[in-house]
Amino acid sequence: MQTPKPSPLPTTGPATPVAVIAHLSDTHIDTGAEDAGRSAERTRTVMRYLNDLPYDLDAVIVTGDIADHATPSEYEEARKLLTSRHPLLTCPGNHDERAAYREHLLGEPPRTAPVNQSYTTDHFTLALCDTSVPGEDHGSLSDETLTWLSDLLADTRPTQPVLIAFHHPPVPLHTPYVDEIRQFDESRLAELTSRHPNITAFLAGHAHTPAATTFANRPLLVAPGVVSTLRLPWEPQTDPTHHIHRHLPPALAFHVLDDTGRLTTHYRPVPLDEMPDA
Repeated sequence: MQTPKPSPLPTTGPATPVAVIAHLSDTHIDTGAEDAGRSAERTRTVMRYLNDLPYDLDAVIVTGDIADHATPSEYEEARKLLTSRHPLLTCPGNHDERAAYREHLLGEPPRTAPVNQSYTTDHFTLALCDTSVPGEDHGSLSDETLTWLSDLLADTRPTQPVLIAFHHPPVPLHTPYVDEIRQFDESRLAELTSRHPNITAFLAGHAHTPAATTFANRPLLVAPGVVSTLRLPWEPQTDPTHHIHRHLPPALAFHVLDDTGRLTTHYRPVPLDEMPDA
């Protein structure tokens, strides 16, 4: 591994970049025989790519569905695979189970309360919100999570850019399979957003496809899936249940924040045979 260096982002010009955040999602770590190590290898490839970058990232986030069946062995494997030299934060998805997630991934007591985390630097605040609904595939922000988020925003200086991350997108993405199990009751989040102009963007996963849209007059940026890619309705498929590409490479997003509060996103595939440039 190369010795990490400060970011090479230019420091002059009309807008100066101040942070780079890597965003991946939906690792679906599966320790079962049928998976045969496939999910682990794809996650390992992405993490090796990030850990071998010659420059430091400001954060790495993983927006849910860390495990496929929420077993202790899957979270223990994920904990090893997601080891990073960059600051790394996660939030649960619909395949995750809070108590096991806390105990075996985060090393915390196995409580069933929502798993919400925040991370603050000089240049931004990340709020990772739990949209999982126990026993269900769709998502929603609980009263407890909305109160937590409201308090965090109230305690954040008004000029500090805030990025809110969660698993379930709160709007349809025109992908029927995912839209049926998106985040609902989104009007409460929209109302909270209207009172905080420093909310810069929303970051999500769940859809297994890179996507960009808007929610509450803010960018909504969806990370691609590490384990697989969703077929879009206009792509070829042999039958309605054939909705997953498994041969496409894993991918991730890089979010670049500048000193005007603008966020620029780059999507990057990571081939499984990724080799260093000659």
